[in-house]
Amino acid sequence: MSEAVIKFKDFHFAYLNSEVVLHDINMEIRPGSFTVLAGHSGAGKTTLCKAMAGIIPHYYGGRYAGDVEVLGESTQGKKVADLAMDLGLMLEDYESQLVSLTAGEEIAFGLLNHGFNPDEVELRTKKALEDVGLPGRENYQLDELSGGQRQRLLLASLLAVHPKILILDEPVSAMDPQGALSLYKLLNKIYQEYKMTIVVVEHNINFVLPYVTDLVVVEEGRIAAQGAFATAAKQVYEQENLRHMLPALWQIKFNLEDKFHLSLGAWRSEDEGLAEISKKFERVVVER
Repeated sequence: MSEAVIKFKDFHFAYLNSEVVLHDINMEIRPGSFTVLAGHSGAGKTTLCKAMAGIIPHYYGGRYAGDVEVLGESTQGKKVADLAMDLGLMLEDYESQLVSLTAGEEIAFGLLNHGFNPDEVELRTKKALEDVGLPGRENYQLDELSGGQRQRLLLASLLAVHPKILILDEPVSAMDPQGALSLYKLLNKIYQEYKMTIVVVEHNINFVLPYVTDLVVVEEGRIAAQGAFATAAKQVYEQENLRHMLPALWQIKFNLEDKFHLSLGAWRSEDEGLAEISKKFERVVVER
């Protein structure tokens, strides 16, 4: 197995004048994974994301112990800008990350800060807008774009740098179900094209079930489950207070496995689940 792209080692953190928020975090994000980070509100998911990006503890400050490594190097002593070429972070309050007047300027701002020449900036800006479904919008004022389009613009500005890791904190929290499904379909397209590692904070795993490879669940600042999705999902199911976080389809799957002593597949859609259940129970009836 390849070296983890993000690794927490015995990491603890408390904001200034607060109780400890993260306790003894030992966690790894596999290279090339599409990892969902789940947990109740206030569990510490956003703090984990900020620690991955080096914002915590180096920008916010606070008390901490242990270490966080990104691509094999400790974030200690590194500036956020040092990590930004390899790791892009979209916070839930994405509007606060937009700094320019036009879409083209927004993408160019980050590229120029990273030292790309003007010709490369122009090419990457054009491609990034195409990647997120906003082709030809270089000269659009930000106030001419809808909220969803501005969110895609920020995503484009992160993609333009070609990071190895992309972290998104609750990217669909303000969207209706159709919008959420659409954004995750777009993210999966980007994930497949760029072969990057994606970490996404999401409450409703149903939205991302077709794409998720790994799952990490945080509960009260501690890791409650982690690993490949099927393995971690089973860990979650065995904890009754966390079971509701699983997609309804997987709650049904585990319940059937327990009740009828079955071994069922890694369902990614209702149709897939129904097809396997029909086949399994048809076999049981025939054998009887």
